[in-house]
Parts: sequence; C-alpha cells; structure tokens
Amino acid sequence: MFAALARVVVRHPWWTIAAWLVAAVAVIGLSPELKTESDQSEFLPTKYESVQALEIAQRAFPQQAELSALIVVQRTDGKPITPADSAKIEQAARTMTANVGKYATVQGFVTNEQAVAPNRSIQLITVPMKAVTGVEENKAQSQAIKDIRVDLPKALGPGLEAKVGGEIATWVDNEDSFAQSFAIVSIATFALIIGLILLIFRAPLAAVLPIIVIAATEQVSMGLIGVASKLLDFSGDDSLQIILTVVLFGIGADYYLFLLFRYRERLRAGEDKKTALIVAVERVGEVITSAAAAIAVTFLVLMLASFGIFSAWGPSLAIGVAVMGVTSLTLFPAILSLLGTAVFWPSKSWKKQPTGALAARLGGLVGKRPAVVALVAAALLVALAVGASAFKSDYDFQSSFPQDTESAQAAKDMQKGFPAGQTTPVEVIVRSTDGRPLTAAELNALGQKARSLKGVGAVQPAEISKTDPTVGRVNLILDGNPNSNDSINLVKDELRPAVHDLAPPGTEVKVSGATAVYGDINQVVNRDLSVILPVAGVLIALILLALLRSVVAPLYLVPAVLLGFAATLGSAVYVFQGLMDKPGEIFHLPIMLYLFVLAIGTDYNILMTARLREEAEEGNDPRRAAALAIEHGAPTVAAAGLILAGTFSVMLLAPVSMLQQMGFSIALGIALSAFVMSIFLVPGVTALIGHKAWWPGRAAASGKVSRPDPDPVREPAGQH
Repeated sequence: MFAALARVVVRHPWWTIAAWLVAAVAVIGLSPELKTESDQSEFLPTKYESVQALEIAQRAFPQQAELSALIVVQRTDGKPITPADSAKIEQAARTMTANVGKYATVQGFVTNEQAVAPNRSIQLITVPMKAVTGVEENKAQSQAIKDIRVDLPKALGPGLEAKVGGEIATWVDNEDSFAQSFAIVSIATFALIIGLILLIFRAPLAAVLPIIVIAATEQVSMGLIGVASKLLDFSGDDSLQIILTVVLFGIGADYYLFLLFRYRERLRAGEDKKTALIVAVERVGEVITSAAAAIAVTFLVLMLASFGIFSAWGPSLAIGVAVMGVTSLTLFPAILSLLGTAVFWPSKSWKKQPTGALAARLGGLVGKRPAVVALVAAALLVALAVGASAFKSDYDFQSSFPQDTESAQAAKDMQKGFPAGQTTPVEVIVRSTDGRPLTAAELNALGQKARSLKGVGAVQPAEISKTDPTVGRVNLILDGNPNSNDSINLVKDELRPAVHDLAPPGTEVKVSGATAVYGDINQVVNRDLSVILPVAGVLIALILLALLRSVVAPLYLVPAVLLGFAATLGSAVYVFQGLMDKPGEIFHLPIMLYLFVLAIGTDYNILMTARLREEAEEGNDPRRAAALAIEHGAPTVAAAGLILAGTFSVMLLAPVSMLQQMGFSIALGIALSAFVMSIFLVPGVTALIGHKAWWPGRAAASGKVSRPDPDPVREPAGQH
C-alpha cells in the first residue's frame, strides 16, 4: 500500500499538490467557525449538583442569571470613603446608567450604602450585563468593558479612583493574555523549528518548508474541526487553539524529519532522487501511519470523558493529527519530489556518509550491557514516578494569569473591605418539595445557621424568586480564597453536606457557585482519568500489535509508556509543589500529559521498535539488532524529540502560569520518552527478551529475513 502511494505521489507531484489545494480551499471556505466557552461549568454533565443548582437558579432568577462586572472605587489618598464620596459615586452610577446605550449588553450601574465596605475602605458599583454567545457580541461586550474603563475617571471626578473587575472584566483581560500567549508561542515555535532544522541540515529551504506546510494544514484542520463541532455538538475552550498549534507543529516537524532523514539516507546509499524518495516514503509510511493512528485514537478516547473540555479536545486534536498524517505522506513528498536535492542547498553534507560516532557508541553500549542500561533507565523513571502520588489539583485560574491586569488589581483592592469570597459566593438554592411557597423567615433562618459553619465569613440577604416562589437562594461568602484547594475541598467535603442538613422541612437544597463547580470538576476529572488511561493503553497495544505483528512487544511497550506518563507527572510535582512551593498543579495537567506524553511520546517508541524489528528481520542477533537500531534510529529520535520538546518548552514564555506549567511538564515528558525510553529502555528490554519479543512473527523470532528488501542496497550505518 505505501509503495503504491509513494509511487503516485512522487511521480505525480503537481496533481498531488493541486488536489490538496482544492480540498484545502473547499474546507477552509465552507466550514463553520468553532464556538468556544470560557465558563467551566458549561463543560460539566448535568448529573452534578452544582450544574443542577445553576439550572434551577437560571429559571428562578432570570434577571440575575446573567453576568456582571464589578467596579471597585476607593479614595486616591487611601482614606475611608466619606458620605460625600458615596454621594459622588452614586451620582457617577446614575450618569453612566443614563448613557447605558453606549455600552453593549450593559443593563445599568448599581450602587448604594450597602455597597460600602464595613471599614469604608472601598465602595462597589455592580454592572449587570446580558449573557452573549456570538463572536461579534463577545467583541462588543469586551469593548464595553474597555469603554467603561475610559469613562469612569471623568464620571467620578478628582479624589476617587476605580478599577473594573468581576467575571466579565477578568475574561476580557485573560482573553488578551491568551492572545498574547498564542502570539508568543507561535512565533517562538516557528523560530525554534527553523533554527533546529537549520542546525541539523544547514539548509534554509529544508527549515522553512515545514512551517509553511504545517501552517496550511492547521487551517484545514480548524475548518474540519468546525464541521465536527456542528455534527457532534461540542464547543472548545480558550486554550484549544494554542494546544492545536503546538500539537500540529510538534508532530508535523517530527513526521517531516522521519521522511527527510530517510530520504537523505537513501540518497547517500546511491539511489537517484525519485527512487530514494519513493523508498523513503514506503519505509516511513507505516511508521507515520501507525504513530498518527496511535495519537489520533488516544485523543479520541477523550470522547469517553464526562468533562466537556476533554471530550471536545478529543475529536478536535484527533482531526488535526489525522490531517497532519495525510499531509506528511502526500504533500511533503510531493514538494520534495519537485525540489529534489535542492531542498538541502547550499549544504553538501547530504552526499557524505556520516561517521555516526555518538549513535554508534550508544548502540554499542546498549548492545553490550542491555540489562544494566534498561535497569538504570527504569530506575530513573520509577524514582520520578513516585512523586505522582503527591499530586494536588489547583483550580485558582485567576492566580495563573498576570496579576498586573486591572481586573486582578480590582480583586485585590476589594479584599480590603470584603471577605475574599465576596464576588464568588457559594449559592445555596432552596426548593420546596411539596409545592408550597417559601418564606423569607425560613430562608434567613437557614442563612443564620449556615453563618456558623466552618469557612463562612458572611451571609447575603435571602432571596425568593418572583417568578417561582417555591425557589429561594441564600449566598454564603467564604472567608478564604474561593478558588483555593482548601476552599474547594471545604465546600465539597464539609460545607455542602452540612448545608443539606440545614434544609427547612419540606424543601431540598442544592449547592452551586464557582467553588462548588470546581469541586464537581475534581470528581469528574478523577473519573475520566480512571476510564481514559486503561482504554488508551489497550488501544495503543492493539496498534503496536498491528504494526509489529507481535503479541509480546506490546506487553512491555505499553507499561513503558505508562511509566513515562507517571514519571512526567511526578517530575511536575517535584518542581512545582516541591521546589516552587505551589499549592498544586493545574487541574487538567494529568489529561494534558496523557495527550502529549502518552499519545505523542508513543511516536518514538513506534519508530524505534519498527527499526528494531527491521534489524531483526535482517538476520541480526538481538543485541546486534539493538545496537544497529540505535545507531540508525537514535539521530532521528533525538532530533524529533528535541524539536517537539523544544516546541512545548516555548510555552514557558507565555504570560499565563498554567501554560508555563504545561510547557515545562510536557517538554520534560517528551524528553523522557525520546531520550530515556526510546533510546535506552525499550532497546535494552528488547535485547534482553531476544527473538521472543517478536513472537509469533516467525521471521523475527528465527532471525531470518521475512520479506524482500525493496532496495537491493543495504542501508548504511548512519542517521535514520
């Protein structure tokens, strides 16, 4: 199959490129745009209590179920707010309300004496805003926040200063941070890939080519993802575009290197340009297809997740990987067919046979001492994996974003006069179970009892729905950071059960609010990991079984990949929770490592085991086969791993700390996969097991060639 594909693509490059361009234009031009969500609760299943409570509240309190901004006003000299100051603030609110039509989706500006902090350090102006869904509406709402910030100083006059914070303003500021992160990551990724390929091949055209092709592939992928989002009814989150960019440029560069190294190798073996490229595509076709299939299938397993973010990432990233796999076996070879050896210009090194000294020495070491090498590599991974047992999730998104934004400063200023949880209350929804209307007395009694519970700093006045008097709400204000692990665990494990016990007779109580939502997210993420990891392990094993035609090899390759996953997570714990004393890791870091270390890291194992099998089929004994596989394959694995790890490491430049955590952890995981597992652990274990590693493959088991070599020239020692 791959030989036939190689001949068609290489011998008819213009037709291949034309077909690809027609398909790309059609997809990009006709596909809908992917819808994104920022509210984490939108991704939770409805069976969770926090979501059920939100749905009840949205029906019972429709006028308050939408979003709001919060203006924090204080004196410029830092002194307490005076009655005269309050009068000026109330007049400013009335003035801006009179001009409310200027601010898209804003319903008014509300303040009163109750909005003044007990210590009179600050006064709040609440800005209720309509919820929006469309792209243009979101832009208009963002502009409204920016316009309010411009107009506030004039409305307040001298002596007072204000900062706009709250949910909407935070989203606007963080959107800018994501946009900045995306720009930084994209530019740094381009520079890194170009720089490293220049270093390897010393050929400008070879370095620029993958950037252009992968960028085009990403646009096609986004179009197909938009179509899939409509068919499967999913939406992404704000980080999906960044993740997709890094994934496609990482694996795209990998597959490009797989092909280019083999092409150069065949040219050095004396073949003409067309024959060399056909053989290269045939040889790497199975590896690229298996690697892309393993990654795509692993991503698709995320569709089993209950948490909507993960189930949206699954098909989105799988589509991107599948398109990249097709590109790597069609568009890349077609362009290389037209360029020929000019792709290596001006370097002449492609004509020279490399000594391969380092790779040969490493291969010799593993071939002579496979037990020692495998034991040392395994011991390192196990030592790192131990740290995974101390993993803690961190849901404080606000702290992960730059703290010099206006919304972040507003949140800090507000804590001068109100409890830390003032803007993120725990919402206690009370609903009558016998159809009778609720009374303010019974709701306030519940609030007074709840005031004595652990972690509750204040209780807001109870509300009864005007449209449905059988539903009421009591908001509890936490005295600690509502997004911290302590608060989340408090609400999940203690406060929610205690509030349930306080329910008035004939009523039911459901607890919601952001803190309760994060507690439910914690449960759903743990559930998803317990389902996803074993299913992914089985599917990867099946793909390896199909590629290697071996039952034995997957039995140690899959545990090796899972060990690499655990080692990476443990390393993150050592660095962030240990050295940097962070309260925890971003809550979806295990899933991110699943995506990139478990899935993409399998690339290198597939490449190396395919080469190990190839050397065994050439008649080499197991130790000699391991030595030759490393000598031939290690340069490709090292180059690809370096580029992919480097691609993720550029996320350290992003101004968002959760992206920095992801970048460091994933880059380290890729490095462990490429340099520890693929070059040392897997070849070492394979050499120890011997020909039995390929059972029931008769040829590999007996050490005889099982298939004719499509090329009569034996591949020289050198780079893969």
